Amino acid sequence: MRVALFITCFNDTLFPDTGRAVVTLLERLGCRVEFPLGQTCCGQMHFNTGYQPECVPLVRRFTEVFDGYDAVVSPSGSCTAMVREYHGRVAEVAGDERLAEAVRAGPPVYELSEFLVDVLQVTDVGAYFPHRVTYHPTCHSLRMLGVGDKPLALLRAVQGIDLAELPAADQCCGFGGTFALKNADTSAAMCTDKVRHVLATGAEVLSAGDNSCLMHIGGSLSRLRTGVRTLHLAEILAATRESPVRKVKSA
Repeated sequence: MRVALFITCFNDTLFPDTGRAVVTLLERLGCRVEFPLGQTCCGQMHFNTGYQPECVPLVRRFTEVFDGYDAVVSPSGSCTAMVREYHGRVAEVAGDERLAEAVRAGPPVYELSEFLVDVLQVTDVGAYFPHRVTYHPTCHSLRMLGVGDKPLALLRAVQGIDLAELPAADQCCGFGGTFALKNADTSAAMCTDKVRHVLATGAEVLSAGDNSCLMHIGGSLSRLRTGVRTLHLAEILAATRESPVRKVKSA
């Protein structure tokens, strides 16, 4: 299977280890992974803040860059949701039928846990991670993509892991991209609740499928000097006894 990695601009800029972990993991499972160098932003931040016409060149670029692959995989439920749910809407706003057809005819785009469980049909990916971990299901993956308990099924199969259930797991962490900037007080209050629930688990590591949420929660964990660390799901799944992806850093 010829798979393209859609890293997202957020991960490419701030969390490149996550992309490397996805490649390590998928190649271990027998996939041929390519990283199209021409990829850019999916347009989510433009779309969500009312600049829908400005998304058109980004959507067109996406369809061109990822054309011809069997599947596109991304370590971001948020950006995956943008591509799957709103790229067609952007084409409609533009009145561009050729673009709309290109969106419809493009390869399927999957969030990482969806691809592993639904397409490759695996939950045990050969990972080893001897730490107490709790998992935060991000809003886009939970509500828009409907990934359900796929990430938890993958984590439960990791050797050595001590997986702790997160109280009120389905509650938003308060990030929401520009929401955290425009509604800073509300965002901070929501994050405070999330941090309180994370600490209640006694976990060493907080994991999620979106680094944007981990950055938001991790900032609070760090400022409070809790010692709880954050790590993307892909990096846990890529870790093995022989070659851990990287040493987990304190938040």
